[in-house]
Amino acid sequence: MRPTKPFLFTGLFATLISFLFDQATKAIVVANALALTAGVPVVPGFNLIYLRNDGVTFGLLGGAPWWSLVVLALGICVWLAVMLVRTSSRIEAVAYGAIIGGALGNVLDRVRFRGVTDFLDFYIGAAHWPAFNMADVFVVGGVGLLFVGPWVAARLRTDP
Repeated sequence: MRPTKPFLFTGLFATLISFLFDQATKAIVVANALALTAGVPVVPGFNLIYLRNDGVTFGLLGGAPWWSLVVLALGICVWLAVMLVRTSSRIEAVAYGAIIGGALGNVLDRVRFRGVTDFLDFYIGAAHWPAFNMADVFVVGGVGLLFVGPWVAARLRTDP
């Protein structure tokens, strides 16, 4: 007999892995905050840096009460959890899990530090992309997976 929620475990596992990986990388950065404040070159075009962002993507909503962003993120996580429970696709389950895990990682930062720890700094010349963290990578990756998931699933069904 097949379980009624066949990919729930997959999604919960993706949530746990993305949350733990995000928190582990942030803990390393926070432990080395003093050394990373000015930025440490890793390879051309990429620095590790320690920043606190009290806004959301690209610093939008900076200065908003931290708790309002926590409430917003938790509300979105609840909605995504409902989608996770309802999905019949392994790809969607991983995507929802990655988004939820990343969002919860940033929620924990907001509760602990009243802002999110960012540390990935990519640049070309003097032009820097806004710094971000692994939670952001999981959220964006999960959203991307939701977009390409149907295409991938269709390809897997039609390929011999």
